[in-house]
Amino acid sequence: MSNIIITGANQGIGYYFAEQLLKEGNSVAIFDLETDNIEKLKTKYGDNLLYYIVDVRNQDKMHCAVASVVAEFSVIDIAIHNACKCTFKAESDTDLDTYRDVFDVNYFGALRLVKSVLPYMIKQNQGKIIFTSSGVGVMGFTRISPYASSKGAIESLAKCLKIEYARNNISFHIFHPPLTRTKSSAPLPVPKEFMASAEKVGQGLAKNINSKRFIICHNWQQ
Repeated sequence: MSNIIITGANQGIGYYFAEQLLKEGNSVAIFDLETDNIEKLKTKYGDNLLYYIVDVRNQDKMHCAVASVVAEFSVIDIAIHNACKCTFKAESDTDLDTYRDVFDVNYFGALRLVKSVLPYMIKQNQGKIIFTSSGVGVMGFTRISPYASSKGAIESLAKCLKIEYARNNISFHIFHPPLTRTKSSAPLPVPKEFMASAEKVGQGLAKNINSKRFIICHNWQQ
């Protein structure tokens, strides 16, 4: 069983992902701004679930939360940055502040998690860090350029850090979920029947958490 940190798991893929990990007997710590759904899980899984109100844009809060998790779990085996922000406007209608805010959550949020957990993982001489990405980070899509470009950036970050920290027995990976029916994807001009179930995707990713592939998907078809 593993001790796992995940950012952004109060709803959507992250929620079902965390729930499946707990069902399998793992210990999970969740960082999110909203905790109403997580509180329901807490009543069922008790000490195996920790949760903290953390804004991934705040480095001090991230550091403190990670330190608290280490105090409770002793070891962090896996850390996942799943928190994200997505906007739905054409580039011409999107100002620079919006790009900065999306990157602050999606890219710098991932980097803040890395900088918070790496000292512990280096000391342990083992660890696994995963960023939730998206196919649009590779292929692109209309009217979501801040989101898509931030996902492309974390793909590159993971590739670089995978090389840099191999000597410390710390691996870096990317989650590639399919287009999924979630609150954040609702504004996309795509019929709901073409979107995957958040529950199935979250459960599938959890079941593949120990994959050694750089890109981890929720099933073999994906």
